[in-house]
Amino acid sequence: MKASRVIIVRGRGVLSPRREVDQKKLLQMYERGFRALTGQPDLREGFRSFFHDRDRLGLKINTIAGRELTSVPDVTLGLAKLLAGKGSLKKNIIIWDRTNRELRASGYSLNLRQGIQVFGTDTEGVGYDPTLVSHLNIGSRLSSIQAQHITASISFAILKDHGLAGVTAGMKNYFGAIHNPNKYHDFNCNPFVAELFDTQPIKNKHKLSILDCMVVQYHRGPSFHSRWAEHYNALLFSFDPVAADVAGWQIIEKLRAKKGLPSLREEDREPEYLFTAAKMGLGTAEVREIQTIEEEV
Repeated sequence: MKASRVIIVRGRGVLSPRREVDQKKLLQMYERGFRALTGQPDLREGFRSFFHDRDRLGLKINTIAGRELTSVPDVTLGLAKLLAGKGSLKKNIIIWDRTNRELRASGYSLNLRQGIQVFGTDTEGVGYDPTLVSHLNIGSRLSSIQAQHITASISFAILKDHGLAGVTAGMKNYFGAIHNPNKYHDFNCNPFVAELFDTQPIKNKHKLSILDCMVVQYHRGPSFHSRWAEHYNALLFSFDPVAADVAGWQIIEKLRAKKGLPSLREEDREPEYLFTAAKMGLGTAEVREIQTIEEEV
């Protein structure tokens, strides 16, 4: 099933210990991932399977953990430039997160004018949409970037262990798109991650999950702890937001087992919200039903 295919591309040495990016290898990783995911040898044709040149595309990143556990700007900008190509989309891509302070602290230069834009929800004149989105157990105001500025969204998230949710990846990344994420951490964030994703401004605009697995925080997340952070040097791609996070969860479990740590289930932190999401029809949570393709460049 195309919707439940997950592509994991590893690039040996793509990110150095000093967080320097091998740009040539990074481009190869993106190209290999997109071709395998879309089944199209021509990248532009593949991109058209999930967005149009007329779209305003948002890349929702996660900068809350600071520079050590945020997508390196060269990695994110490399994706944006590849997607934009030479077309009009270059003027319609926004790399964004909650605050300008967190973006700057993670090494991003803000840009509100030309080309690929980079800014936070707290930018003057942006803020949170005044309309309260009410859905199931969710009652939140969404970032105006998600609600108004963009027509298509990619969740570009860091893969991390989470002390409450078990795993934070592509779906939970949208907690950074609402004004009150603190309300939704009870019961291991279940069913809140799934129900927030199911809101129309998120579900209808979400086109793709990409997990940045360059550095994976497999224990004591979501903040950075070097002792439990693995340089994994991989990118994960999927059109299925649930399958993407399930595959990320399996990476975390393998790293935990390798280091002699108990499983998330043994710590009562299994990400049940993924099974809730599957029951809601948002994607596939059963590992046996997910086609995972691993490649290396």
